[in-house]
Amino acid sequence: MGHHQEGRDGLVPLIDRLNKYPIGLFDNDKLRRILELLFTQEEAFIASRFPLQEATLPELCRQTGIAAERLLPVLEQMADKGLIMDLPYGGVTYYLLMPGLIGFFEFTFMKQRADLPAEELAQLMTEYLCGDPGQGQGKEFFGSKTPLTRSLTYEEHIPVSSVITTYESAREIIRQSDFGAVGMCYCRHKKQHLHEDCRKGAPVEGICISLGTAARFMTRRGFAEERTTDQLLAVIDRARGLHLTHITDNIRHRPSFICNCCSCCCELLGGIRQGFAGGIARAAFTVGVDQGSCIGCGLCAQACNIAALDMQASGSAKKRRLAIRENLCLGCGACIGACPTGSLFLQPAVRPLPPENKKDLFIKILKEKGRLTPFLVSGIKKKISRIFGL
Repeated sequence: MGHHQEGRDGLVPLIDRLNKYPIGLFDNDKLRRILELLFTQEEAFIASRFPLQEATLPELCRQTGIAAERLLPVLEQMADKGLIMDLPYGGVTYYLLMPGLIGFFEFTFMKQRADLPAEELAQLMTEYLCGDPGQGQGKEFFGSKTPLTRSLTYEEHIPVSSVITTYESAREIIRQSDFGAVGMCYCRHKKQHLHEDCRKGAPVEGICISLGTAARFMTRRGFAEERTTDQLLAVIDRARGLHLTHITDNIRHRPSFICNCCSCCCELLGGIRQGFAGGIARAAFTVGVDQGSCIGCGLCAQACNIAALDMQASGSAKKRRLAIRENLCLGCGACIGACPTGSLFLQPAVRPLPPENKKDLFIKILKEKGRLTPFLVSGIKKKISRIFGL
């Protein structure tokens, strides 16, 4: 390939292209090593030439200068690796470059792969994502006023006097989706390669839910397995039995995933614990406590996935008092089932309305970051409208 530079400097055009997404990638040596391991030089060049919107094979041939008979098998390989999505639509296959996050970073550990140095990648990704929380990738991911993701509430704990909208209910999101699948948890699988296990005993496999177009791609390429609506609802029940927090796209219509997250493995929840209190949009509830019936056992604090509950000394030496950090509480309700005395409850809270769809979400984040241009708006609208019918 004479079209690109050799070595790590050849990754610069790829990084520049990835940074046109709402969530870009902070450039440093760790990122370049990660990209070196995930992309061949040819794949990096091809990815750097992707337009913002999805593209057909003939369009990519023109963009890259590579003949179709050579380009097609490389695109197939990239789709198998989760670097791009292939999207059959109306008898034509469209290809879309995945962002790094949420994107090919996650896909890297969502199936077993023998072609990668898993331990090295796990260590690199952990150091890259969990470095100085005030700088680097943490600031890039959590640095906009509008979060990319949001939490969902355990509906069974919502007071009868409150009404939950369909987009706030994990079960309703699943029921309204036309296709669903389950796959491996990227975070816990990556932790396994660091020789660490989930402290809550949450499973690695069959726990992360994908929906709609994303689920179809993931089942085609071996990242997930199709499940019925009832089977997906059973996954939700299993997650709640383990006091996991549901995380989804921060949109009202057609979210593409529901992750079931724990405090020790999840990097999204870890961002909150590192100081990005607004890094995940909160559900329209917060937890309250009946101090009179609370026995101060601390089981709820152990169940909370973001350290929003804290046991403090009270006037009585025999009893601790529960304090709730309302600025951290996601309103998920994961802690409530752990309380042996039924002292915890959900109460309504005023939250910003999530963007309607991904197009609106992406444009809003780019605007907040000062990166919005007419070119980017046009590319996002074309991409989202064709894939999701918006």
